[in-house]
Amino acid sequence: MNQLKDEIADNYPEVDVVIKVADLSVSNEVYQLYETLKQYHIETWINNAGFGIHTMMKDEDTKRAQNMLHLNIEALTILSTLYVQDYANVEGTQLINISSAAGYNMAPTAVIYSATKFYVSSFTENLALELRENGAKMQAKVLAPAATESEFAKIANNDKDFDMDQAFDKYHTSDEMADFMLQLYDSDKIVGSVVSEDYSFVLTDNKFPYLG
Repeated sequence: MNQLKDEIADNYPEVDVVIKVADLSVSNEVYQLYETLKQYHIETWINNAGFGIHTMMKDEDTKRAQNMLHLNIEALTILSTLYVQDYANVEGTQLINISSAAGYNMAPTAVIYSATKFYVSSFTENLALELRENGAKMQAKVLAPAATESEFAKIANNDKDFDMDQAFDKYHTSDEMADFMLQLYDSDKIVGSVVSEDYSFVLTDNKFPYLG
C-alpha cells in the first residue's frame, strides 16, 4: 500500500492518500475503521475487500470459510449501512459493492464463495432500488467481475504459483477492471457485469426481480 501511495504521489502530487489498516473479518475493527473516517467527507465508498475459496465442500476449511463470511458479507453490510445512514441524502454520493460473476451464476468448487457474492449482488440491488424509490440522492451500484489478473486466484486456490493463462482462456487485467468500474461510476445503471460467455462488459439495471 505504501508503494502504491508513493506511485500515486509521483503521478498525482495534489492527491493526499491516507492508509488505514484493519482486519475487516473482525466486527469491532469494522466499526473502528469507519469511526476513524468520520473526519473526512466521503463522496464514494467502494467495498472491495473480500476473498474466495475454491475447493470441494467435503474439503472445506470451516475456519477459513467463516472468515470469508465475516469479510464478504458481514463487513460489507455493516460498512454499507453506516455509509448509507450518513450519506444517503448527500448529493453526488455513491456506494459501489464488488460482487462477482459468481454472484449471478453458481460456480463449481466455490459453493460458499458464490453464495456470499449472491448476497452482495441482491443486497446492493435491493438497496439501490430502495434509495431510488425514496428519492435519495445517493446511488448504490454493484460491480460483478469475472476472472481478473490479481492475487485473488492464488489465494482462492491456495496456490502461489497459480497461472492465469493456463487456468483461463480469457480474463481481464486489473487496469481493464478499473476502467469498467469508472464506466459504472459514470452511468446511471445499478449493475456493471462481465458476461461469462464472451467477457464483454455490460451496464444494466437490477437483474433480480423486485417486489416494490
